[in-house]
Amino acid sequence: MLTLSVRGLPRQSTEASVNEMFTAHGKVHGLKVVRDLFSGECKGFAELSMEGHEARKAIAALDGQSMTDGNVLRVGLKSEARGRRR
Repeated sequence: MLTLSVRGLPRQSTEASVNEMFTAHGKVHGLKVVRDLFSGECKGFAELSMEGHEARKAIAALDGQSMTDGNVLRVGLKSEARGRRR
């Protein structure tokens, strides 16, 4: 099982919409969309768990995809996402 970090989500994203985006590439085992405490809107990122080969397929298909609000979706392994910030 791999944990994916997803960044660049539109503010109107919901658990259902993110789940739908990723289930096209495999089964999502766990999903958490980070929300603003006061407004309840998506803060633009999420974490989810998928099996290894399905996670890699989702990364290849979705990383760099342009979203409707102009954001670019960034999808990667959680451990790699942390390494990029340093």
